[in-house]
Amino acid sequence: MFHKLVQYHMVRSQVIKFVLVSITALLPILLVLNCSEEDTKESMSRVVELPWEGEVNSIPKILQQKNPVADPKAKKGGRIRIYSHQFPKSLNYYLDQFTTTARIFTSLYEPLTAYHPLTLETIPHLAKDWKISPDKKKFTFYLDANARWSDGKPVTADDVIFTYDTIMNPKNGTAVFRISLSRFLKPVKLDDLTVVFEAKEVHWNNFNDIASSIFILPKHHFEGKDFNKENMEFPVVSGPYKITEVKKNRYIKLERRGDWWQRAYPFNEGRNNFDQIVYKVYNEEAVALQAFKKGDIDIYPVYSAFVWVEEAKGEAFDKNWIAKQRIFNLKPIGFQGWAMNSRRPIFSDKRVREAMNLLVNRKLMIDKLAYGEYDPTNSYYPDFYLGGEKNPNQPTEFDIQKARKLLAEAGWKPNAEGILEKDGKPFQFSILDRDKKTEKYFTVFLENAKEVGIRASIDTLDLAAWSERVDKYDFDMTWAAWGSGIFKDPESQWLSKYADEEGQPNLPGLKIPEVDKLIEKQKTEFSVAKRNEILKQIDRIVYKEYPYVLLWHLPSTRLLYWQKYGMPSLPLGKYGDESFSSDYWWYDEEKDQKLTEVLSKKEKFIDYEAIVRWK
Repeated sequence: MFHKLVQYHMVRSQVIKFVLVSITALLPILLVLNCSEEDTKESMSRVVELPWEGEVNSIPKILQQKNPVADPKAKKGGRIRIYSHQFPKSLNYYLDQFTTTARIFTSLYEPLTAYHPLTLETIPHLAKDWKISPDKKKFTFYLDANARWSDGKPVTADDVIFTYDTIMNPKNGTAVFRISLSRFLKPVKLDDLTVVFEAKEVHWNNFNDIASSIFILPKHHFEGKDFNKENMEFPVVSGPYKITEVKKNRYIKLERRGDWWQRAYPFNEGRNNFDQIVYKVYNEEAVALQAFKKGDIDIYPVYSAFVWVEEAKGEAFDKNWIAKQRIFNLKPIGFQGWAMNSRRPIFSDKRVREAMNLLVNRKLMIDKLAYGEYDPTNSYYPDFYLGGEKNPNQPTEFDIQKARKLLAEAGWKPNAEGILEKDGKPFQFSILDRDKKTEKYFTVFLENAKEVGIRASIDTLDLAAWSERVDKYDFDMTWAAWGSGIFKDPESQWLSKYADEEGQPNLPGLKIPEVDKLIEKQKTEFSVAKRNEILKQIDRIVYKEYPYVLLWHLPSTRLLYWQKYGMPSLPLGKYGDESFSSDYWWYDEEKDQKLTEVLSKKEKFIDYEAIVRWK
């Protein structure tokens, strides 16, 4: 898989690595049938919560406290139907790191530790406690004796070691996870509930990489099976949800487990409230939006400026039946852009890559095609500069004449037909895409490219074919969007050695020795502030190499949802995105009844905050 940027994406209040985020103003197109309400309208049976038979004193102390992000008024029950713009080719997060896959898989399986939703301090999960050796190379985890798989078997050290072995097996499509785990020796079992990891080298992220970034698998279920074929069925889980039904290209249903081993832990009060979560798949955004407006989808995150400005209006919005809410918090912000493959001779010259940037009129695209909704991106870590700190990177402004000059310096001269040539070969390339809706952006660029003598075309594939080719770096230029994280690790994104390993995030194939040295330097820096300063150095160097045509970013989350849900005062928490909703919101039956009444009378519903900011 190409799409595994080493990052930290907050999902289920834990830290998830390598998630390919939805592209702003861009949704992948899939040649599949649409989901209809007929698929999911059947009545639900209420989940019965079984009595917990454990000892209160066995619960780790911090998990005996209340969760400061959860609302004590939250109630269990009901359903939430979430729009998914693609059907995952796998629900196995180790094999496929798309957003929907990550959300589902992390509802089924759990890490050793989690992060406190406000302080980001490490808190227990499958492990009740841990010790770190003075040299920061040995990590001992003590598993919670209460932890159980859904078939009643205990979670043991054997499961942790099996998970490590599965990831490290070169026959499995888990290459991206092997980047971090390769820094460790094989873990050692001390007893059934104690396991020790020892690192080969000191790295600030060693603890996180094993404690909160790998999700433990049941050995007794997966052992002896071809892990690469474990894609849709996961009958043995440890998490708060289980899969009850998968209808390919239509929907995926999850049901809350009334026997989840942590159900009585006070810290989880107000979390995992929905009895059923349904991910409904629509291959076209227009069809999905109409389904949402009809009430067939409950929550609709908006990635398109056109939808937000032009489509999210009408009676349902005017009368507050549907909330249209822009939410600002401290969630990390990644970047998106057009990756240029420097492995190909045509983009191996930095001057050519800079010229491509100069041929892109971002201001026109943002103002005219994206309704002025976005901020131009001038950094690979744009959230460093949201608080007012000056970005040292000089923005690349649209300039055809300067682009011509750079191309000429790189040896590209116009022939008799006005087409640029070098060594007798014309300047022509293809743009690998996966959504015809993005053609309007590429068209602006292609017109400018044609003016200077470049021939370029768009090759649009379905998601699977596009992903397969990008994994093998079989492209000239392609649109990619990457998430970011609170604790940023640049290794897989920019380290030279990953430019030659298929399925890694270094899409442009960048190899910069100075960056490699800085990546090595940050590995042993445990101060986040000092590490971020190193990252800013890396950013300045990479930025001047023009590996991407950087586009734009959105410093908020745009949500549409029917007003039948309760939620905490901060709808997405301090660091969360739209996935926070399925974790902390709840179905409000009384509110839903009132909504039904005002709908029947065509009356206005209760007011809400259109803009919510973290305070």
